[in-house]
Amino acid sequence: MRKNEDRLIPREKTSRIIYLERRGREKKGYVLWGLCFGLLGIICILYCVAIAIGGAGTSFFLIWAVLGAFFVLLGLLLSRRSLMERLPAWFKGMALGLFFFAVLVFGAVEGLILSQYHAVPEPGADYVIILGAQWKATGPSEVLRRRLDKAIEYLQANPDTKVIVSGGQGTNEPVAEAVGMQEYLVNAGISDTRILVEAHSTNTYENLVFSRGLLDPGKDRVVVVTNNFHLFRAVKIAARQGYENVEGLAASSVIWMAPNNLLREFLGVLKDFLAGNL
Repeated sequence: MRKNEDRLIPREKTSRIIYLERRGREKKGYVLWGLCFGLLGIICILYCVAIAIGGAGTSFFLIWAVLGAFFVLLGLLLSRRSLMERLPAWFKGMALGLFFFAVLVFGAVEGLILSQYHAVPEPGADYVIILGAQWKATGPSEVLRRRLDKAIEYLQANPDTKVIVSGGQGTNEPVAEAVGMQEYLVNAGISDTRILVEAHSTNTYENLVFSRGLLDPGKDRVVVVTNNFHLFRAVKIAARQGYENVEGLAASSVIWMAPNNLLREFLGVLKDFLAGNL
């Protein structure tokens, strides 16, 4: 009996929790997800820095820094095995479900946006509406210049089509966007008699609502000109506002800015959907 008692472990030495290494799927899954999210976070932060250096018309690009910090933190949490083991199964299941639901919604909306990426309308429209974007002291921003140049191509090929330039003046703009756009078109050889000016709108919804008063939305054939990533939402808003015969003409966009543009447009689609504009 004493021989067995000598082998007993004192009680105070048994209070520690010893984690044995797990080599199963659960541990590997946490580590893999942690590495993926950590890498994704670093990429987001580097992308934010790249946009800041390259220049951006708005401060929206800062969302990439926020996303980057979130993903890095999430990666670190997933790598903490002890923390993940303390979380109840129902919580982890709910979090995973929400994650995949968000991915599904994001993919579906982006698919709709991409469906209009190369839209080309039929010739002979009654009106072209060019949606405004930032106007700088040196002229149109790159985004707006591409819209204008694409509209000019259509107007030159369809001399009977009139054009509405739509956009007000922002706090960081020297003139109203529509005024600058009008001058740009005239300099490109488009007759001033073909140009109608809407210089009060401040967003896509107002662009199309205010421009509607300059034409007959129930009868006129209308082509909306904007950048490819923006076209789906613009055409849907126009249809919602009573434009019976509306098509889109997709202008190109800066390739390396595509992730930023698509993320911003995803949020724009959700906003207008919830507001009842789509």
